[in-house]
Amino acid sequence: MNGQPKIYLLPNLMTAGNLFCGFAATLKIVQGALIQWSDPDAAAALFHAAVWFILGACIFDVLDGRLARLGGQDSAFGREFDSLADIVSFGVAPALMVYRVVLIDFPRAGWLVAFVYLVCGALRLARFNTVAASENASSGKEFTGFPIPAAAGLIASLTLFMLWWLGERDHLIGRWKWVLPPLMLFLSVMMFSRLNYPSFKAITWRTTRSLPRFLVISLVLLFTVMNYEWMPALLFLCYLLYGFLRPWVSKRWRREIEEEIGEEDLVNSEQ
Repeated sequence: MNGQPKIYLLPNLMTAGNLFCGFAATLKIVQGALIQWSDPDAAAALFHAAVWFILGACIFDVLDGRLARLGGQDSAFGREFDSLADIVSFGVAPALMVYRVVLIDFPRAGWLVAFVYLVCGALRLARFNTVAASENASSGKEFTGFPIPAAAGLIASLTLFMLWWLGERDHLIGRWKWVLPPLMLFLSVMMFSRLNYPSFKAITWRTTRSLPRFLVISLVLLFTVMNYEWMPALLFLCYLLYGFLRPWVSKRWRREIEEEIGEEDLVNSEQ
């Protein structure tokens, strides 16, 4: 039948993986909340698992877009499905996690802070879909406002860092947990801000790099895997700060960092 949306298998399977991770994270948080007072250690382990599911959702979110663009399978259906998965994995799950870990001590103000983050994330996704539907040529190269997957990744990775290092590896964050509520409010503002962030969509499987740069990138990835307790938080934080520094970065360095202009773009611009 005409008018039926095209559903591409691999990209939407990755989006389904994103949604599964978000659902699993939410489930772990609810399970932890039920036993938080009777068995604090088991509850902490469940919250820890929820952090990993949120970070796993970030990986699936990257893969679905890459696979869609690689196969020329970007579609309106995939964009809407991705946003629905994102609001669960990167909106509901982080908001619920911070509420249960920190804000539960302040019932009225706590749920309000969590809801502000959730609604700003939803507005951010709605704005992104609206811009994408307008088929603006520049919309693919950068995001307006801090992306909600990066916001959730920063919250989750920072929580992981606190659990492993600042909490003396006893599965308790302690007084450092009070960093999370102001961070959540700050990210709420950043998601709906007018700052531009690179999307890195120009970097594909066919992107070429010199050998020294390839080695540097490989070492960074290896170092991230070896220091997974704190390195992801540093990377997400650098991405957040880059939005503030980006207007003062020269076009040459910006092109080197973001791969904004590829060979095909240069050819098309010359025609």
